[in-house]
Amino acid sequence: MSTRTLRGRFQWTVVVPILALVLLVFTWSNHEHPAILAAIGAALVGSILAAVHHAEVVAHRVGEPFGSLILAVAVTVIEVGLILMLMSGGSDSASTYARDTVFAAVMITFNGIVGLSLLVGASKHHLVSFNASGTGSALATVVALATVSLVLPSFTTSAEGGAYTPFQLGFAAVASLTLYGAFVFTQTVRHRDFFLPVTSDKYGRVTGLLDEDGDDHADPPPVKEAWFSVALLLVALVSVVFLAKMLSPTIEHGVEAAGLPYTVVGVVIALLVLAPESIAAVRNALRNRVQISLNLAYGSAMASIGLTIPTIAVAMIWMEGPLTLGLDPTQMVLLAVSVVVAMLSIAPGRAKTLQGVVHLVLMAAFLVVSVQP
Repeated sequence: MSTRTLRGRFQWTVVVPILALVLLVFTWSNHEHPAILAAIGAALVGSILAAVHHAEVVAHRVGEPFGSLILAVAVTVIEVGLILMLMSGGSDSASTYARDTVFAAVMITFNGIVGLSLLVGASKHHLVSFNASGTGSALATVVALATVSLVLPSFTTSAEGGAYTPFQLGFAAVASLTLYGAFVFTQTVRHRDFFLPVTSDKYGRVTGLLDEDGDDHADPPPVKEAWFSVALLLVALVSVVFLAKMLSPTIEHGVEAAGLPYTVVGVVIALLVLAPESIAAVRNALRNRVQISLNLAYGSAMASIGLTIPTIAVAMIWMEGPLTLGLDPTQMVLLAVSVVVAMLSIAPGRAKTLQGVVHLVLMAAFLVVSVQP
């Protein structure tokens, strides 16, 4: 596929980041008018979609499992930028934005993306197969990250209100980076084959790895196209972060006016950021490449914790106010049940539609208690 063909096909992904950057420059000092705020909101959504598209182009060039890793990191950069911009607003609820957004990302990936992928994949192919060894190690890493960063703060006594002391926060940041780095090494170097799509027989039993040329994908884009997407990805990421800063007061006022709890802000951020990734996961599931769908889901959850918490920890050196990381009891129950269900879904190395429905019901329960605790 030529560069010209790709640019013609995805022309909006070239125009939107540039227009968003222009809008950012010309409205930075004056953006109170409703029409301007609406334009900023549209540019924000468009920039997020464009950023993930260009990350997908780069990912397609480098191949799996590096592709899933690039997508997860790109999404996490957007997420961190949105969190920091909202926290810098200094509202009373700013201390929980990081926790609420990271937890929402974990629940959306654990139950939303995984559930939807298993449901659509199994509905089309009867049974879907994946490598339980690779996916299980990803799940174990996410559980360890969530425990250190989100569960332990609720039980420590050196700081109050679900917060860590500076020393504890530093340990959580180092532990998160260590776990994430160890997994990336395993996924991309030591056991790369555990994270590649697999073939299976009619009973869903794994029979081997899927041939990279037999995945019904277009040929990888040329190097020039990949570098072009890298440049546009950077433009889109810059636009997302600073447009979010401009829009953050409006988001907070809207949630307050609707009478919703501030945890909804974190859910909205996570849903917005992970929407394109969800689409990519479902597309892979329809192609019977559920392993890639699971790589995307658990990789995003892992990056959301393993990269966000260290970044927030460093940012707290300059930012004022407390940082609440500990989950409340309802959130911990949902996390625990989601982990158990995920373990039972992954252990056999194959799944049917029932597993997808179970995960999606848990996702619905999470949304309900987020809107009405």
